[in-house]
Parts: sequence; structure tokens; C-alpha cells
Amino acid sequence: MAAQQPSLIQDLRLTVQDDLAAADATIRRELASDVLLVNQVSEYIIGAGGKRLRPLMVLLAARAAGAPALGPQVLGSVVIELIHTATLLHDDVVDGSAQRRGRHTANSVWGNSASVLVGDFLYSRSFQMMVRLQSVRVMEIMSDATNVIAEGEVLQLMNAGDPDTSESRYLEVIYRKTARLFEAGGTVAAVLCGASPTIEQALTDYGRHLGNAFQLVDDSLDYCGDPAERGKNVGDDLAEGKPTLPIIHAMRNGTPAQQALLRRAIEQGGLEDLPAVIAAIESSGGLAYTAQLAQREADQALAALEPIPESVHKEALRQLAGFSVSRSY
Repeated sequence: MAAQQPSLIQDLRLTVQDDLAAADATIRRELASDVLLVNQVSEYIIGAGGKRLRPLMVLLAARAAGAPALGPQVLGSVVIELIHTATLLHDDVVDGSAQRRGRHTANSVWGNSASVLVGDFLYSRSFQMMVRLQSVRVMEIMSDATNVIAEGEVLQLMNAGDPDTSESRYLEVIYRKTARLFEAGGTVAAVLCGASPTIEQALTDYGRHLGNAFQLVDDSLDYCGDPAERGKNVGDDLAEGKPTLPIIHAMRNGTPAQQALLRRAIEQGGLEDLPAVIAAIESSGGLAYTAQLAQREADQALAALEPIPESVHKEALRQLAGFSVSRSY
């Protein structure tokens, strides 16, 4: 499956290749600055690549809703991507991360101050671009979304090191910090192409469930993924004391000895007990349970597409939902 995944994403990109090319050009243009350090960090981020699933989803959603190629959805997709990238820059500082996408993080190269400030630049640039879209509704959607994302990051910080974090608290975090931006992307795509309220709700729901599925799989891969393929180390969440769903489930269903081990690992952070933690997660069904919830979210994303007319772009949205739960990176 892993070997097929890059090919699948490439196939999906081909269905909106003109829009994606315009989005890439827009990203490079919008990240240009008279300040040298901003240019250096921005070029470094662009060079890191990444899956760029969020702008891909926005472009596919808009086309599925009837938008022509090279419409305002291009600018909308870049707004979503810049906000996402800004959150990554800030996250890496908060988490003390040294690697992302197989490269040193910006904060490990230029320091925390530069990463935070360039992240602020990306946020402000995205709002400048929103003004150009001349849609109060888009401004409302995205301002609300960025506020919820910030709250989600704070909630995650509050959960760090807390072995009593509940599944509901965890799910609230992943909705706020990840799924809300996917959800906003679906809504913005519909608004920009003047879709009906029914189609707008369908794409909003699709984005929310896709984002939840994506983050659930991401948290599972932290304990079973290939570091070379993911560009991140196994156990990064554990090292930061983050109680994600695989470990929360293991805390509920493991043996008393395993529960004590997991509690200590979350409270102390670090990777000293990583092999034993992974064994406890696997034996208690933590990975299988997380995969089950991710599949449920992907199924709900697929169901949300029902009101949208059949097209190559709707089919691509279906395949994107499948990728969200089958991926290994």
C-alpha cells in the first residue's frame, strides 16, 4: 500500500493540476518579502514540500461544487495552506521539535524567535489575501477557525503530561487543532463558488470528518510508522508527554502494570520506555481502536458527499478520504 500512496496523490493532483500550479506560484509570490530572514525561512518551508492535502482538498471541493478552473478557490487554497504552515512553525517551537518532513525544523536552524515571527508573518499574509477575496463571509469563517485552532493548541498544552486525559478531551483537541481547518476549507470552497446551502453543508461536513480521520491516523503512525517515510521519529508524541488516543485506550484497557508504565511515561515524557509503551499499546488494541475510529470518520466524510453531483472531482474527494486512513506517512 505504501508504494501506491504517492501515485494515488499524484493522480488526484492531476485532476486539478492547473489550479495547483497556480496555487504553488501564488505561495511563492506571497511569501516574498523585503526582509531577508523572512525569505530564507519561507524558501526553506517551501523546499520541505509536504503532502499539501489541505489546498488539494479545497481545490477538489470547489471543482466538485461547480467552480471553473483557476477561479477564486486558488487564492482560498493558499490562505488555508499558509495558516496551516504558520501553525506548524509555532507547534515546532512549543514542542521543541527538531525534525519535520525528514529535515531539520525551522526553529532548529534559525532559532525559536525567527520561527515564531515568520509564523506571525504567514498568519498576517493570509489575512491580507483574504481581504483580496472581497468576501466578508470568508473572513468570518477563517477568523473563527484560526481562533478555534489557537484554543486547540492551548488545550493540547494543558493535556500534556496528564495521564488522566479522557478520550473526549482528546477528540476535542484534534477537532480544534486539525479538523477545524479542513472543515473551514470545505466551507470556503463552497462559498467562493456560490454553492447552495446544501452543497456548502456537505463540503463543510466532509472537511471536518476528513480532518478527524487524518489526525487519528497521524497519532497512530507516531507509534507504528516508518521514520524514513514519515520524516518524523517514532514516539515524538510520547517524548512530549502527549496522551493521544492509542495510549489513552491502552490506559483504559491495559493490565495494571501496563497502566502504571503508561502513566509514568506520559507524566515524565522522554523515550526511555518506548518499546514497552508500544508493546502495551499493541497488546491492548490501542492501534486497532484508533484505526476503527479513523475509518468511522472517513466513512462519514464519504456519506457527506452524497448531495454533490457525480464528477471526476467528487470521485477524487472519495479517494482522498480513503487515502486519509490507508496512508503510511
